[in-house]
Amino acid sequence: MAVSVQSFMPASVSTVRSRSTVVMDGKTRILRDRIKSVKNTRRITEAMRLVAAARVRRAQDAVLKSRPLLAQLQLVYKTVLEACNQEDIELPILEVRDVKKVALVLVTGDRGLCGGYNSAVIKSATKRIEKLSSQGIKTELILVGRKGDQWFSRRPTPIAARFNLGNIPQPSVGSELANLLVAKFLTKEVDACELIFTRFNSLISSTPSIRTLLPLSLTGIESEEDEVFMMTTKDGKMVLQKAAPVETGPQTIPDYIFEDEPAEILNTMLTLYFSATIMRCMQESVASELASRMTAMQSASNNAKKITTILSQVYNRARQATVTQEMLEIVGGASAMAEA
Repeated sequence: MAVSVQSFMPASVSTVRSRSTVVMDGKTRILRDRIKSVKNTRRITEAMRLVAAARVRRAQDAVLKSRPLLAQLQLVYKTVLEACNQEDIELPILEVRDVKKVALVLVTGDRGLCGGYNSAVIKSATKRIEKLSSQGIKTELILVGRKGDQWFSRRPTPIAARFNLGNIPQPSVGSELANLLVAKFLTKEVDACELIFTRFNSLISSTPSIRTLLPLSLTGIESEEDEVFMMTTKDGKMVLQKAAPVETGPQTIPDYIFEDEPAEILNTMLTLYFSATIMRCMQESVASELASRMTAMQSASNNAKKITTILSQVYNRARQATVTQEMLEIVGGASAMAEA
C-alpha cells in the first residue's frame, strides 16, 4: 500500500514525529527537496540572528554614549533647582491642568520577525486608549515606527504625526518629536503626553511600559538612574550581563554663577532633558526589538534543525524501502525467468 509523500512534510516537529509510516512507492524526490528548503531557511534565520546580535551591540554603545550627557544634565539640574525657590517657579511646561485630551506616543518597530515585540506594545497602547476613552478623555496618536502605523491606520483613533525609527534612533527625530509635544502642550491642544515604549530588561525579557512625558515634574529627575547592559560572548555564545554601578563617591556640586534667572535656565534645561529622555526610551525600544528578533531567529533555527533531522530519517527509511522493493522485483523477475 503506497503512502503519500506529502504526509511527511508537516509545519511543525510534533506533526512530523506523529507520522512514522515509511513511504513505499519510492517517491523520495519531494522529501529531498523539502530537506533542502528547510536547510536554506535555517541559513537565512541564522544570518538574521547574527545581524540582530551585531545591532544589539550598537544599541548598547548608543545607550552608553548617552549616559554622560544625562548624568551632567541631572547634576546641573539639581544645582539650578537648589538655587530656585520652588514655590515661586511657574513654568508652562510644568503646568498641571484638568486632562481632557492626551497625546500618546507609540514606539514600535519598522519590521516583523521579532516574536511578540510589536504585538505586545500595540496591545498596551490599545488598552490605554480604551481606558482613557472610558473616562471620557480624548486621545490622539503620534506613531514612531511603521508597524504601529500599519495597525492604527485602520483604526478610529486619530493620528497626529508619524516618525521613522530606523535601526539607530536619530537625535533629529527625538528633537523634532520633543518640539512637537511641547508645542501641543503649551498651546493647550493636549493636556498631557504619554510615551508607550518597550523597556529593555534582559536579552530574553522586555516589558511594554507607559511613561508620562508632560507635564514634567520637578522632583525625581535628579535621582533617576540609567540601566546599563553589556553584550559579551561566553563559550562561543552571546550572553548579556548587567554592568555593576560605578562607585563614584560623593559628588561635589560646582559653584555656578548665574547670569540669567535660574527659572529661565531651568526652563531651557527641562526642554533639553525632555528631548534626551525621549531619545533614551527610543534606544531601549530598539534594543528590545533586536533582542526579540535574536530570540525568535534562534528558536526558528533550532526548529529548522529538528525538522531537518526528522525529515532525513524519514527520507532514509523511504530510500531503503525503495531499494528493498527494487531488489524484491529483481529477485522475483529472475525466479520467473528461471522457471520459464
